[in-house]
Amino acid sequence: MIDHYISGHATRLSPEAPVPVVNVGHETVTLGGAGNVVENLLSLGAQVLVSGITGNDLYGSQLSEILVKANVQTTGIVVDDERTTTVKTRVLVGSHQMIRIDREVSHPLSINTESRLLDAVMAYMNNADIVILSDYNKGLFSPGLTQQIIEIAKSKGKRVVVDPKGLSYAKYKGSFVIKPNRKELCEAANVEKITTDEELVNASRTILSQTDADYLIVTLSEDGMAIISDTEFTKLPVKASEVFDVTGAGDTALAAMAYALASGFNVEESCNVANYAAAIVIKRIGSATTNINEILDYMSKN
Repeated sequence: MIDHYISGHATRLSPEAPVPVVNVGHETVTLGGAGNVVENLLSLGAQVLVSGITGNDLYGSQLSEILVKANVQTTGIVVDDERTTTVKTRVLVGSHQMIRIDREVSHPLSINTESRLLDAVMAYMNNADIVILSDYNKGLFSPGLTQQIIEIAKSKGKRVVVDPKGLSYAKYKGSFVIKPNRKELCEAANVEKITTDEELVNASRTILSQTDADYLIVTLSEDGMAIISDTEFTKLPVKASEVFDVTGAGDTALAAMAYALASGFNVEESCNVANYAAAIVIKRIGSATTNINEILDYMSKN
């Protein structure tokens, strides 16, 4: 998806309604959604093969252009004439967001579009070290398509890491890692709240029993990160010394963890790298990225 920013200044109210009149200064278009995961992977030094859906529109073309300039292969992007490219437009006055306008279609893909997307993913699979499914609940990851991708990946010896959405994680069955945050885990496990380690483990093992995933990695905001399997529970404390903006920190953690796993680190080591990476980006404003040198430097100082 695309993040579209309109920045300007406001000095008066509209005579038509009690709202400010924004005089536009400039506009920017950046990668959003799973594109933020792509940018984080690129910053870490990964080669990225990306697949997904765009509409046959201006924003879809802009998205592809951004990826091509970043040396990302885009042959896996399927253009669907029946959908619009997902765009989140934010109107900013100074540092304040006045309004957000979303353009999106979230109904399931057609059978033909699913088939085209699966073919695109399969074409990438042999060259992949790891597979990331970044789900934004926009209709792409149907249970059938998701299971086909996971089964193909496993048949080729590729581990699948999932950033989940929605109330049911059954479609992620067979994944290596599923990475919800605390709120997402509450919703998927159908529990009211998670405040203790016991509640965290119980909710996580409910999901593990539904999905047969090897690990659930739960991001816990100011409480760090937890690693849960059928037999173990490890909690990694938060590494941040300052917090300015948590926007995109989950995408940074996902990318860093997947990159470390693909590089040969074990799960706990990979989560530790992800924890440090997230600690770096939350000290910056907006969706930020980091790199290996910054992570190593931050680890050596902490």
